[in-house]
Amino acid sequence: MTIQQLEYLIAVDKHRHFGHAAESCFVTQPTLSAQLSKLERELGVILFDRSKMPVIPTEIGVQVIEHAKKVVSESKGIYELVAQLKGDISGTIKLGIIPTLAPYLLHLFVRGFLEKYPNVKLEVQEMVTEEVVRRLKNDELDLGIIVTPLDEPGIVEKPMFYEKFYAYLSKGHPLLAKSEITADEIKSDELWILQQGHCFRDQVINFCDPSSSGHRNFHYESGSLEGLRNMVNRYKGVTLLPELATHDLNEEERSRLRPFKGQAPTREVSIILNRSFLKQKLVELLFNEITQAIPEEMTSKAHGKIVRFK
Repeated sequence: MTIQQLEYLIAVDKHRHFGHAAESCFVTQPTLSAQLSKLERELGVILFDRSKMPVIPTEIGVQVIEHAKKVVSESKGIYELVAQLKGDISGTIKLGIIPTLAPYLLHLFVRGFLEKYPNVKLEVQEMVTEEVVRRLKNDELDLGIIVTPLDEPGIVEKPMFYEKFYAYLSKGHPLLAKSEITADEIKSDELWILQQGHCFRDQVINFCDPSSSGHRNFHYESGSLEGLRNMVNRYKGVTLLPELATHDLNEEERSRLRPFKGQAPTREVSIILNRSFLKQKLVELLFNEITQAIPEEMTSKAHGKIVRFK
């Protein structure tokens, strides 16, 4: 049994197709198939049901694949652990980040981080929280930047900062007459929210408890905060924006932001990783770079009242 064979095994499980798995591993399909057949003979079991398309792992195969993922992850970590002990800051970080954070957070720290650590390769993908967690558990990602708490078994959360929610109002909206507002003052039929799958949507619903969203004769759920902001700018109504998303608003747009009365509704933003993750030094450096790029008051948990998502 070799690490290479285990990598082929994981690739077939991921792609559920021998040809696509071979392409992802940069080998020919006969080479990959031969190595997996050799592994099956050595173990004395069948790992994949080849009679089905897409191919699926057998009951035994599922359990072997889970162990294989751990072995491959640990083996790759050895090289990075040795480099870390030598003081060599290098390696690849595969990072998943949710869409309501990426446009407002990445530019604050990426350039500074890569200039300080030029031998680190940062691979970033936008995806919703559920996908970040799934890929972390499948060792397809190293880290995630999402909204917590998750309370997900096997996942470590390292809170970095806290974002207040602000109401963003259309021009001429009656609530502009107030310096602060309450959630009860936002009408459900004028609230624009994100589409399903976004944790920020769930937080808004938990806070405002709307029975519906959008206007009576037009329903729209966007995949981005920019889409919601544009609807408020060009049509009418209200949306909620997290704090970082308000920093680049122009003066006129900022004049249409309203804070909430009392302790502000807030979301907690964290780095998440598997408990077994070995690149601890890289995590520490990335954590420090992000928190130093954020306004200091946002790193305090006292910044507001955390609104959990479902």
